[in-house]
Amino acid sequence: MQTTQLDPSLSNALAAARSPGLTLVIGTKNLSSWSMRAWVAMTAFGIPFQEVRVELDKPDTANRICSYSACGRVPVLLAGEITIWDSLAIVEYLAEQFPEQHLWPQDVAARAMARSICAEMHCGFTDLRNAMPMNISASLPGKGRTNGAQADIGRISEIWEECLSRFGHHQFLFGDFSIADAYFAPVVSRFRTYGVSLAPALDAYCQRVLAHPAVARWVTEALAETQAAPHADAAD
Repeated sequence: MQTTQLDPSLSNALAAARSPGLTLVIGTKNLSSWSMRAWVAMTAFGIPFQEVRVELDKPDTANRICSYSACGRVPVLLAGEITIWDSLAIVEYLAEQFPEQHLWPQDVAARAMARSICAEMHCGFTDLRNAMPMNISASLPGKGRTNGAQADIGRISEIWEECLSRFGHHQFLFGDFSIADAYFAPVVSRFRTYGVSLAPALDAYCQRVLAHPAVARWVTEALAETQAAPHADAAD
């Protein structure tokens, strides 16, 4: 079966026409892993949006976030009269609105697995989150190595190995960059911050994720946030 690829300029024009007024409310880029997931996905696929950044761990943080969503957490996507306040719901909404961008893998089996691992990331790995909070600007090798965090690292390694071998062709998890890679990008950042040693193929995958333009831009802007501020740990 022959598939038709849209010209990139036409694809971007369609995206702009169907996303008037999209606003993504995020937290501090150095610390907010959930914000990173949604932001990287939108940026990687050229979906136009306005960014509103709320600095975390400030006296007015909760009030500022609640002015956008009663949930009180980031990220929040504002799409006209629609408010979406969960990262997985945000990327699913975007995949529905921009089907030609193929945010999820096109193959049925790959797409099912991609959704499964993102759901597992969304609701699991609490030991890793607690022991190794995202802090892009820090270097903390060896810290946070609780038994639970080590178990989570092992499970993530299993996921990556299976995806790369079955679907990734040793590139991204499902070949082309997808929501799944955006969802695991904060984990890649954690592994770098805490000096987690990985098998060569998985380390190479991490380097590809970090080199992706959307991820690299997030990291650059996260580092710029911290140039005049001390490092601070923060949970997800």
